[in-house]
Amino acid sequence: MSDGSSTPIDIEYWSERLAVFAGRHGVPGAQLGIVRTSGPDRPAARVEAAHGVLDVATGHAVDTGSVFQIGSITKVWTTTVVMGLVEEGLLSLDTSVAEAVPEAFPDDPGRAAPITVGRLLDHTSGIDGDLFTDTGRGDDALERYVGTLAEAATIHPPGAGFSYCNSGFVLLGRIIEKATGLTWDEAMRERLFAPLGLTRAGTLPEEAIPHGAAMGHVRGYPDPERAPVWGLPRSMGPAGGVTANAGDLLRFAEAHLRGGRTDSGERILSEETVEMMTRSRVRLPDPHTLGDSWGLGWIRYGWDGRRLVGHDGNTIGQSAFLRLLPDAGIAVALLTNGGRARDLYQELYGEVFERVARIRVPAPPAPDHDPEDLSEEDRASVSEVYENTSQRLEVLGRDGARRGLRVIDLGALGGVDPDPVEEHPLAPIDEGRYVFRAKDRRTWTPVTFHTLATGERHLHLGGRAVPEAGGA
Repeated sequence: MSDGSSTPIDIEYWSERLAVFAGRHGVPGAQLGIVRTSGPDRPAARVEAAHGVLDVATGHAVDTGSVFQIGSITKVWTTTVVMGLVEEGLLSLDTSVAEAVPEAFPDDPGRAAPITVGRLLDHTSGIDGDLFTDTGRGDDALERYVGTLAEAATIHPPGAGFSYCNSGFVLLGRIIEKATGLTWDEAMRERLFAPLGLTRAGTLPEEAIPHGAAMGHVRGYPDPERAPVWGLPRSMGPAGGVTANAGDLLRFAEAHLRGGRTDSGERILSEETVEMMTRSRVRLPDPHTLGDSWGLGWIRYGWDGRRLVGHDGNTIGQSAFLRLLPDAGIAVALLTNGGRARDLYQELYGEVFERVARIRVPAPPAPDHDPEDLSEEDRASVSEVYENTSQRLEVLGRDGARRGLRVIDLGALGGVDPDPVEEHPLAPIDEGRYVFRAKDRRTWTPVTFHTLATGERHLHLGGRAVPEAGGA
């Protein structure tokens, strides 16, 4: 069977499908981009579609030039700049934080020594990852943020486990600043945006405004409600601060599909480095929430016997999705500003990859039947407690049974969450694995109980390893 790599990509069809799925899932506005790079018997093709409104309060329409927050997809952009510095010999994957940014843990150099650039890039540093400390709008925002990390908890010993870490990418941003003498924002413009010929990508709100910027919506189904704030603090830029349209996101992806070359033939990375970024460095305890393994910056996915890489991004009411299928030269980008964005992604990408690449996107895990509602006795019985800086997770149930999960938001962004305390019945999938379904969503969320080789018990939720807090 043909893999669809020579089939024309029909813009009218995908515009229609984007509108159908976005309407079904209450997504106010969205962009979809599909690109297929040229190759033997494979003509180049690119389509971009837009749907809906940037802001339900203004009704301004989304067009293909509008910009969205790409959220944590930014991490792969930051990684690309870091790997350029590695190629130049200014850093290595084994460079330690103690050497590169000694001010990060000034009173505990022993803690900083085993945290390396490589461990920051693959989320095995052990640093508590969701510290959204706002250190102002000045050019010293990252420097000031790094000065607060001495207070960050250690989730696990460096290299002993995986836990998704925003804080580590802010640290990488500061490493970029010290290696280049530029702010992270300037380094992104000079080392990535300009060589790629990106016309709309930016890192600051004032760079997004002229292009028509999407507003996030924190309640998206059935009635979208605009977010109380627009974006993340400047200090979180390297972890999630890029704004772009689908076209610019595809140009970034194309450079990786071409082995590090831009449209014009300029090289931003060597082919060897691009390939290295996609190799597996750590397998994930939960293979369903993000991917089955992690490379350098990239998440790795195994779909229908094929290997993909990509990343997702979530900010305040905005969600973004990027997937690359290197063996077919295909990339797909989706940008949204609210609603049931993951449900939209699941349905839309399932159809895109079936028709364009002839591969099946695996369905997320789901139980045989819905779990029973939690009783008052279950709600009053807390059998296990897991906690980090941003959330407290209480396992509910009597007689040793894990019947429910109470999620309590403790983070600095808790004030924008419409439901800071949620309770969910749990459904078992297999040993140590459960799922729940959040309110108004169709897709189930995995919950994985995991014990490190060093003995520490964690609950993995949303890619985060949340350590046990000593029981009820």
